[in-house]
Amino acid sequence: QVELVESGGGSVQAGGSLTLSCAASGLPFSGLCMGWSRQAPGKEREGVATAHAAGILRYADSVKGRFTISRDNAKNTLYLQMSSLKPEDSAMYYCAAVRDSDCYSGSWLKRPDNTLNAWGQGTLVTVSS
Repeated sequence: QVELVESGGGSVQAGGSLTLSCAASGLPFSGLCMGWSRQAPGKEREGVATAHAAGILRYADSVKGRFTISRDNAKNTLYLQMSSLKPEDSAMYYCAAVRDSDCYSGSWLKRPDNTLNAWGQGTLVTVSS
């Protein structure tokens, strides 16, 4: 049974930092592309970043230079380091396993609903101005 458990969200002021974690089980983590998406109330889901199994990293333009995605295959854990946070970064953040072709091409960042697994419960990030 695939399980993705996100954690690390919280409330911070603009300009602050947070690091999110996603603990994965029940899937071949090290061989999969993993990604982070986010969804704010009343808005569509947005792809944030992906980490291909081969080490290729991709980011949405809105977070480039501020967010860093990484993975620890020994711990089956995906991370998202977020800095210089803005109020518009406020959202529920989710991790997902991503189809290799969608990850490699970068298309998943535009269509983040196309995942290999069901969504976890997410972790909430709130950035105040």
